[in-house]
Amino acid sequence: MKTKKVGVVSLLAVSTLILSACSGTSELTLDVPDVPMIENVGDFEGELNIVNWAGFVEPAWTDQFTTDTGCVVNSRAAGTSDEMVTLMRSGEYDIVSASGDAALRLIVGGDVQPLNVELIPNFGDDIAEGMKGQLYDTVNGMPYGVPIGRGANLLQYNEDVTGGAPESWDVVWESDSPYAGKITAYDAPIYIADAAVYLMYHQPDLGIENPYALDETQLDAAVELLKQQNGIIGEYWSDAVAQITSFVGGNTVVGTSWEVLRKFADTPSIKTTLPVEGSTGWYDAWLVSSSTPNVNCAYAWMDYTSQPSVNGAIAMNFGMAPANTAFCASSEEAQAHCDEYAAEDEEFFDRIWAWTTPIEQCLDGRTDVSCTSFQDWTNAWLTVKG
Repeated sequence: MKTKKVGVVSLLAVSTLILSACSGTSELTLDVPDVPMIENVGDFEGELNIVNWAGFVEPAWTDQFTTDTGCVVNSRAAGTSDEMVTLMRSGEYDIVSASGDAALRLIVGGDVQPLNVELIPNFGDDIAEGMKGQLYDTVNGMPYGVPIGRGANLLQYNEDVTGGAPESWDVVWESDSPYAGKITAYDAPIYIADAAVYLMYHQPDLGIENPYALDETQLDAAVELLKQQNGIIGEYWSDAVAQITSFVGGNTVVGTSWEVLRKFADTPSIKTTLPVEGSTGWYDAWLVSSSTPNVNCAYAWMDYTSQPSVNGAIAMNFGMAPANTAFCASSEEAQAHCDEYAAEDEEFFDRIWAWTTPIEQCLDGRTDVSCTSFQDWTNAWLTVKG
């Protein structure tokens, strides 16, 4: 490790958080481990070890990257955010394509380093504004993540059965749903936020302002709703292929899904919609290990994959909105993809609550109560599943 560029992380820092208003926006201020930011890029080390979502790292663009830099890419696809956090904490990987439900955990733990965006030229004006400065990867005004892409957790439905697009998420939450027994839900603690989004709209007296900032009373309400849903759930899903198969086979009629899964189903009657309550979503970004010995290759990778053509290729391969919206105007095919995934529609994404790690200090700015942590959510999810 080149200590002049990446320092050793102190494990003694205490996480003390507050929210402060800054020019009309909320900025997360957090006492995190003092991990230095590099000042310049040096010689490439010849290797880069990546933890990524399937479809984010393919020979189609890694071969060119290796030719350009000499950095040989070794990648490992992870199936969940929890697995990504575990792998990054092993010290064996240099960079990760983290979603928001993993990013803040890694930042608070001192597992990743703040980024010098001046060394990443493609992280510029063409990156979607809605993917910059988000709570999940920006702390103390410092970015820790380079955006890759984003997507919404939509309501997927079989129009042959529903007769049209449901206007509300009530078809998956209420015990009198006509589709009881044929409902699917995402199998992860972060799904608690989906219950919170529904409660924000239908039970405003609970005072939920941010679905990732739940005090004990609010978490209890979300868990109660989830347990009610459990009685009408046909199946929970974490395997995308299994979810598609269930919809195509008719075992599932409605439930939370990603837009790309509808496409993979290749069945005209299976469609998606964004109900009136809004929804949650996933915003992915590259985060660099605080102990990486390959920091120069990591910066080169972030810049390379942020250029419109490569970022767009990743987005099309995975099925999401690209972070670099300059890609959209590059071809008719690119524009069609961007339109389908609302890449340039910030009004659409204003209705999406990006996955963010729940932490004890309330992300909505409250200081008179403590909020529940991700561990609390994990424990609560076990009670939902039974």
